Amino acid sequence: MDVSASEKFYSDPSFTVFKVPKWRAYFYSFLSVKLWGNLPSNLQRRISKKYASLYDKPFSKRFIPTYLSVNYSDSSYLEKFRPPHGKPDYESFQDFFTREFKFLPKNESPWIWPCEGLLCDMDKVGAIKTVHVKCDERKVHTVFGVSEDSIPSNYTFTNVFLHNKNYHRIHSPVNGTISRIQHVPGDLIVLRPWIYVQNPSLPAFRNERYNIDITDELGRTWYLSIVGGPAVGTIKLNDTVSVGQKVEKMGELALFYLGSTCCMASPLVPRFHEKNTFVEVGASY
Repeated sequence: MDVSASEKFYSDPSFTVFKVPKWRAYFYSFLSVKLWGNLPSNLQRRISKKYASLYDKPFSKRFIPTYLSVNYSDSSYLEKFRPPHGKPDYESFQDFFTREFKFLPKNESPWIWPCEGLLCDMDKVGAIKTVHVKCDERKVHTVFGVSEDSIPSNYTFTNVFLHNKNYHRIHSPVNGTISRIQHVPGDLIVLRPWIYVQNPSLPAFRNERYNIDITDELGRTWYLSIVGGPAVGTIKLNDTVSVGQKVEKMGELALFYLGSTCCMASPLVPRFHEKNTFVEVGASY
């Protein structure tokens, strides 16, 4: 079975896993968690929204050609996509950031990756460490907003970090039915996994997120958590996403306006990818 979605849609997977010195990682973590993270969540959102609004300004579209030349080795990369919302042209950098596929990748596998980025964390649900958040001890089930016994311990937890250069739409990993949607308010601490030496998924335990459960055709639940970060103006669910709605594999679930990470608890173990490798949206899970 082909691991990638298709050569036609290959997503320029050059991705640097930064290996910063421990002292610097701890320093960045201190700035993110202890300083920024201790600001009231509503203040974090107001600052982030104000900053994100700059990318909606018409002048910001001037940065797109330079950004492409610096970040993509594929000179025809942008030809695979189109501007969002039916626009004829990219009117701002945010339009580029929320670009759409002209044609969705196709893959015969029944299970696919829902997004594109760095697989920064992966383990059995039962093996994921607890995290202390503002004097509160949280286990992995709190990421998905469910009770502790809801997710079997033999499920696999994955966290894909979406760098700014990555495609920022989230798709359904399976054919199934949406069984739950939940919005969890929270912080917007920095997402970059290399600054959290002991736990790259720390932001998923405390940041604002949308949780979507999908029951597949075999009756198994796939848990997705779409996590925001600093400078995230909005996490927008697709208009067709609602409880009881049937979804097809690769059906769009949500998009990010800057910054993101996507966690999933699934009944299967990824067959072709290991921690700290690049995954492509639509590739075989």
